[in-house]
Amino acid sequence: MKEFTKKERTCPKCGKVYTEHPALSRTDNTTQICPDCGTREALESLGVSEAEQDKIINIMHKGR
Repeated sequence: MKEFTKKERTCPKCGKVYTEHPALSRTDNTTQICPDCGTREALESLGVSEAEQDKIINIMHKGR
């Protein structure tokens, strides 16, 4: 059975080191960013305020 190791990456947008599967930035459809920045870009595209984005991200992290 093949064992997978988590690769550490640094998000070019926020500088956070993460090991989760990267998100594709909506700004250029090329750059890989951390899941939190991917979520923020998606919420921003819907017009969600930064304060509300923070609340949503915090709720998502509580579930982990």
